[in-house]
Amino acid sequence: MSGLLRSYGRGLTALFAGAVLLWALLLILLPQFAMFERAITAPKRLLDSSIAATLRFDAATCLSVLETQSSAPSPTAQNGGTAVPSLGGMAIPSPNKMPVPSPGGMAVPSFGAAKSTGSAAVRPYVLQCDRANTHKALVRESGERLWLDQVYGLPPRSVDPAADIAIQKAQASEIRDLAHVLYQTLLVQEATASKLTLSNFGALVSAKALPLGDAARATEEARLSNKIYSSVGLRFERDGVVHERLGLTNLARTLFFAVLVTGLALVLCYPIAYKVALASTPQRVMWLMLGLIIPYAIVELMRVYAWTTIIDNRGLLNSAMLWAGLIAEPIAFTRMPGTVFVVIVYTYVLFMVFPILNVMSTLDRNQIEAAQDLGAPVWRLHWRVVIPHAKPGIAVGCISTFMLAAGAFSVPRIISRGLQAEWFSQTIYNKFFESENSNVGAAYSFAYTAVCFLIVALFMWQMRTRLKDFARVQQ
Repeated sequence: MSGLLRSYGRGLTALFAGAVLLWALLLILLPQFAMFERAITAPKRLLDSSIAATLRFDAATCLSVLETQSSAPSPTAQNGGTAVPSLGGMAIPSPNKMPVPSPGGMAVPSFGAAKSTGSAAVRPYVLQCDRANTHKALVRESGERLWLDQVYGLPPRSVDPAADIAIQKAQASEIRDLAHVLYQTLLVQEATASKLTLSNFGALVSAKALPLGDAARATEEARLSNKIYSSVGLRFERDGVVHERLGLTNLARTLFFAVLVTGLALVLCYPIAYKVALASTPQRVMWLMLGLIIPYAIVELMRVYAWTTIIDNRGLLNSAMLWAGLIAEPIAFTRMPGTVFVVIVYTYVLFMVFPILNVMSTLDRNQIEAAQDLGAPVWRLHWRVVIPHAKPGIAVGCISTFMLAAGAFSVPRIISRGLQAEWFSQTIYNKFFESENSNVGAAYSFAYTAVCFLIVALFMWQMRTRLKDFARVQQ
């Protein structure tokens, strides 16, 4: 700070410090606070008021279906059933008299008309009428089985499918009114009650039963990865059923892959950085830098999609090997985790090369020549001279590559196309946008960020680097 004051004065220094604080507040602290708040908030769909609202909706939908059926025309002689309004508003003739399940949770009247038995009309099966029952299970973190009618004193009511349509309509109407009153009451109660919970984080460590047959179990147990999971408690057997902590398994696998990607990038980029910084003429350095930078003038997604034309079953690589007679059938590269590693390294290689290159370029070549004159072999030259000097650049490159690889989403999604195990970033995306379970997704995201920061802190401690050492990378 004193250097900034001497160089730029108090005004510009204050402006710079204010901009940094505002950036940290808006882009780092507030988003993380919002994510943590959502992570410790119980999902609305698990609240008792949500269960009452669902009961009200089912009863109202059942009543609407029954009213539609009671006013429907009698069956025609041609098809033996009533015409049913389609989702697009057009009438669809009944092909048979089988009941139709509800698509997407919406009730659809049966294709078969209600059969008349004397003065009563027996309706076909309707999903929402079957779910219109006050004996609803409540969700509790302890796993205790509680029921909506017993906890809140509702009378046991359901829609009797064998009763007259008019009676069923009255039953559905009563259930709807009871659920509406209870829903309004619960909203008031829950507005003043604490909604904080750690159950969203518990979903990360909870074990799920895996329905495996004998043959599938033997195959799964023979896999090396599952043996490792079993040795660390991520996979176990209880009462003859295999259980696995799927959230932690996915987290551990992704972190392991990210570490492998970082190591592979370091092995590939260290020689490049050394060659460019210390073992090349200025003219060759210019061409090497252009070779590194020019591909990155293309948008990242375009570069990732370009790889699909290389690794497809009929892509450039398979086509070339088939033409050369090296293989008889195309190789499914999209099923190989190594393909994802290669593409991620290619995607983020500059984030490893440039920090190392920036620091190596400040090394005095006389030290290298002195070590060579003293008879130091190549490995000792790098271990005792080059690497200690380039340690800040190596640390920055490894941290940048690890964080980018751990948070990679587009590369594993596009390259694997669902044919490989998900990366944890994909799981978080699915929680937010596919299963509409954003509270659990927020817990996964916050826990993942904390674990990655912990790994980075341990790496910095192991490398014996401090934050101020990173400033050397930018000099």
